[in-house]
Amino acid sequence: MARLVVISNRVADPRKVAAGGLAVALGESLQQTGGLWFGWSGTIVEDGPTGEGEMHRHQAGKVTLATLDLSREDHDAYYLGYSNKVLWPVFHNRLDLANFDAGFIGGYRRVNQLFARKLMPLLQEDDILWVHDYHLIPLAAELRAMGCKQKIGFFLHIPLPPQIILAAIPQHEWLMRSLFAYDVVGFQAQQDVQHFERYVSNEAHGEALGNDNFRAWGQTVRASAFPIGIDVDEFLALTHAKEARDMHETVRREYSQRRLLLGIDRLDYSKGIPQRARAFRELLARYPENHRSATLIQIASPTREDVDAYGDIRRELESLCGAINGDYGELDWMPVRYIHRTVARKRVPGLCRAAAVGLVTPLRDGMNLVAKEYIAAQDPADPGVLVLSRFAGAAEQLKEALLVNPYDTHGTAETIQQALHMPLEERRARHQKLLSRIREQDVHWWRRTFLDALRDAPGVG
Repeated sequence: MARLVVISNRVADPRKVAAGGLAVALGESLQQTGGLWFGWSGTIVEDGPTGEGEMHRHQAGKVTLATLDLSREDHDAYYLGYSNKVLWPVFHNRLDLANFDAGFIGGYRRVNQLFARKLMPLLQEDDILWVHDYHLIPLAAELRAMGCKQKIGFFLHIPLPPQIILAAIPQHEWLMRSLFAYDVVGFQAQQDVQHFERYVSNEAHGEALGNDNFRAWGQTVRASAFPIGIDVDEFLALTHAKEARDMHETVRREYSQRRLLLGIDRLDYSKGIPQRARAFRELLARYPENHRSATLIQIASPTREDVDAYGDIRRELESLCGAINGDYGELDWMPVRYIHRTVARKRVPGLCRAAAVGLVTPLRDGMNLVAKEYIAAQDPADPGVLVLSRFAGAAEQLKEALLVNPYDTHGTAETIQQALHMPLEERRARHQKLLSRIREQDVHWWRRTFLDALRDAPGVG
């Protein structure tokens, strides 16, 4: 059986539960035949030569973890610059936040060339390569230029924007042409595939060949939707473990007179957290029966705080939460509990289980696994209700959630009111269907489906 080689910006030890479901899922395939996981070490070398970081290797069972240091100049241009100031905002439809600094693209290409150069000597002839996410879009093209003939797949964890937005990137043709160096390109949702098809047709003057195959620039690639899932059994085990049970009991005791609404997000402008706070304020304004009853717990964990846009959204959110509490709060009731910290993963299921309503309302998201974790954590006998943005990739699968437009403050408030008053029988029926779907299309299904497609691809040989 061919060895699996995983390449991503960051590397995790698949043996550690704290590494998350993705690492555990990839670890299963990596461990089967012995595998390699390659990426950035997380170390920035302040005085090192540009583009020539030190390599590190260590074993995690049968898996070799190979990581590479980056110079400050490369890190700032490749990661902070092109990845997070160009690709992240544009791919989340936020052209207004993009910074098309001409210097960023050089660092992005340089690091992808560096990754390819350092990876090539580690490859075996029958390896299968799986590249992950927007940091490494051009990696296959760099590897092919060095003579790599192995099958290479790519999975984009964030959404692909519409053609007209993609075309705003000065280097969009080079970027999209790079995807045709892969054998299989995976997206989170069918809508992403449709955006890809429109780009190929209208910008690249290519064609759809049928069966998710596309041809442009003299090359053919399969581009399909492979919606990522969670490890449902692993999350259920966390739900029934001591830390989650303790959290659940604590929250139920502290908020015994309240109906809890829960949001768990990174503090990112794509997550729609200020819009969610405004919808909650509208709920309190329009439906006063929720006074002293409904409490929103909003966890917004820190992320990329050295980027200006994140400081702006933090100040906006803190102002909104303070205003809601000031206008509606009582001595014995605080409408919003805002927490700007990371909550330990082992406690998250307990919070989810205690919440009558889960609010997952991003302005745009590739998938959003919190939505699936909320479903998995619920008590089937008395489940909560998921309110989900129609602009999350998860909305294509989770049709039984209450779908909202997060830009519509009034409509979202009305939907939250509907969720708070949904009859038990309807809650159970919706939850049963949602749980069945996330179990059927879990993270292991996602891994198997993608790797089967990659193994079946014709290859370049």
